[in-house]
Amino acid sequence: MIIRVARPDELDAVVSIDDDASVLYTQAGTEVALPADHPFVVAERGRFRDAIDNERLHLAVRDGVAVAFMALSLVDGAPYLDQLSVRSDSMRSGIGTQLVRFALRQGHPHPLWLTTYAHLPWNRPYYERFGFCVAPEHQDGPELREILRLQRETLPDPHERVAMVAGMQRTSLDAPR
Repeated sequence: MIIRVARPDELDAVVSIDDDASVLYTQAGTEVALPADHPFVVAERGRFRDAIDNERLHLAVRDGVAVAFMALSLVDGAPYLDQLSVRSDSMRSGIGTQLVRFALRQGHPHPLWLTTYAHLPWNRPYYERFGFCVAPEHQDGPELREILRLQRETLPDPHERVAMVAGMQRTSLDAPR
């Protein structure tokens, strides 16, 4: 498997990988079923396009086929893992782990932020294995707070959406909210 920068003509493949990965949410009872013209979906596709255009969307390619991706961006001036998706038939094979490690190296020496679900075992607990921890919301910058607001407004189980960060001093994250 190789990890490489996505090309501009691969946006549809990226969206297909993300759609396929969403099956896991449905199986867990957290169905994310928004139509393609929903503003949240349109904005997500725009973020993927922007990440491709800025060479911040990386594909995991196995046997010539893209099976996963991660999209990075900057939020509040810090690296942000906007999306990590693995095709369902390639899950639990270490590809996601390789992409998370790759993302952490891209953000180094700065903290790497992300948003995710706290209650699903392949989200918060998965990222905790890599040193991410839930960030108290008072530490979230204005752009990250807006991302969380939009996610909580649109996605199911809004109370379970959290921001996580890796690479910050643990003691600063333990401060009361």
